[in-house]
Amino acid sequence: MDEPSLQTAFPTRPSVFAAFTLAGLTLRNRVVRAGCFEGLSQGGAVTDRLIEHHKRVAAGGIGMTTLSYCSVSEDGRAFGHELWMRPEIVPGLERFTAAVHAEGAAASLQLGHCGFFASPGVIGKRPLGASRKFCLFRTSFCRTMTGADIDQKVADFAAAARMARDAGFDAVELHAGHGYLLSQYLSPWTNRRTDTYGGTLENRLRFPVQVIAAVRAALRPDFPILVKMNVRDGWRGGLEVDEAARAALAFEAAGATALVPSCGFTARTPLYMLRGGVPVREMVKQQEGMLTKAGMTLFGSMMVQHYRYEPRFLLAEARRIRDAVSIPVGYIGGVESLEHMEAAMAERFAFVQVGRATVRDPDFARHLQSGAAAATDCDHCNRCVASMSREGIRCWCPDPPALMDPER
Repeated sequence: MDEPSLQTAFPTRPSVFAAFTLAGLTLRNRVVRAGCFEGLSQGGAVTDRLIEHHKRVAAGGIGMTTLSYCSVSEDGRAFGHELWMRPEIVPGLERFTAAVHAEGAAASLQLGHCGFFASPGVIGKRPLGASRKFCLFRTSFCRTMTGADIDQKVADFAAAARMARDAGFDAVELHAGHGYLLSQYLSPWTNRRTDTYGGTLENRLRFPVQVIAAVRAALRPDFPILVKMNVRDGWRGGLEVDEAARAALAFEAAGATALVPSCGFTARTPLYMLRGGVPVREMVKQQEGMLTKAGMTLFGSMMVQHYRYEPRFLLAEARRIRDAVSIPVGYIGGVESLEHMEAAMAERFAFVQVGRATVRDPDFARHLQSGAAAATDCDHCNRCVASMSREGIRCWCPDPPALMDPER
């Protein structure tokens, strides 16, 4: 059965391209570039290519762009070309925010920690995790975090947020989804603790809630703190939407300004959060060492599962989070067009986050606003994901984008 037309289903709706306020921050529109790992932070620092990438997206009309991914400490990295927060990179971050602001957009910094899937070769030691766990992607076991480790990571998140603010960022996004460390505490699959940080959902929430509260205490009351969270890990026995809705309430109480419901587990269901193509051939090309290339060639389709892409594939779950809280909730997951964005506004989502569409066309927001395009022509092949680990994220399809006829 066909869906009703947008005009029939939502006769009145706020404008996607009108300015709106998120806590103490006014954005020129409600379109936010999602945190998409760029692979452009060689040496763990800000590079000119990283700045240029986001400057281009900002010039393309986005309301706010999200710099991804910055670990709150050196031991939270999966790659050597991931940012990790320290005073030495603040000048580079200041150049980054100045460049984005000059194009009229706001800048958010995504803060997180890889936890059990951090790379031992990059961090020089065993990774930390909620519980001892084997990571297939790293062929390594993490060690269970102690009370002292937990206290240190809480302090690291707060210190990183302060440095982000001082570097000129307008918001921070705490990564509590996709199987990163905060998500590892929430998920029953990675959290097997028997102390006050494991077992019941209340206990599994304790560490993420402490982090959010510490970050809120480190920043002024109206500084936006977005929390990206999972609604579903992607397999039976992982986090599901009922617990996610309860987690959303806890995040709101701890001081979150807004929530971004997402899904998937980087170390187990890596494309669940994106859906679409599984570019094994391109992934193989990006690997270093013949053994790794051979393993990816033979077992890549087993390690990286295929999930069928559908427009707005997280809408039902996102509605559950929206209805559970009183703070703003953004929508992410299969946003392809202006119609999708307007429908999200009509459904009381505060903003939308888009990723691959802006990799495909940095001017995506401007093209939608001007009427030059009605939708992205990204085909969700995910080859851009394959390229990010070595050469930096880019669209592999022919350029320039073939803009869709606004009347289609």
